[in-house]
Amino acid sequence: MKILMVCLGNICRSPLAEGIMKTKLPESFSVDSAGTISLHEGEHPDKRAVRTAANHHIDISKQKSRPITRNDFKTFDKVYCMDIDVFEDVVSKTKNEEERQKVSLFLEVLGDQTNAEVPDPYWGDMKDFEDVFQLLDKGCDRIAAQLNPSHL
Repeated sequence: MKILMVCLGNICRSPLAEGIMKTKLPESFSVDSAGTISLHEGEHPDKRAVRTAANHHIDISKQKSRPITRNDFKTFDKVYCMDIDVFEDVVSKTKNEEERQKVSLFLEVLGDQTNAEVPDPYWGDMKDFEDVFQLLDKGCDRIAAQLNPSHL
């Protein structure tokens, strides 16, 4: 099973989600992340995201930002988007219903349709990054339980 986490720039939310998810699934699963824009392509995650992950014993410092590609829809089984705008952008890149069915909002897994967006902490402070980490951790727990029932 191959999972892709997607946010806007691939420097805050999706790198955190990738790092968290990797700690919750066996190595037989593959987890990666991407962004819908290429502005930060090749850059490491935001220092605040790296620090937040490190505070939870997760190293995301070696990740590098990349934009989502057409090939990702062939490679990945599940594509989780961090907010509605990202979701709509990713869906617009799909070519058929099979690819479209792979794409969902990350927080839909928690069942609260009114709060299905992971807020972007980029313009915030360390507390915002910690709040996002906690939200992603909760979502990753639920996704891991769905994809790998032995995670429970």
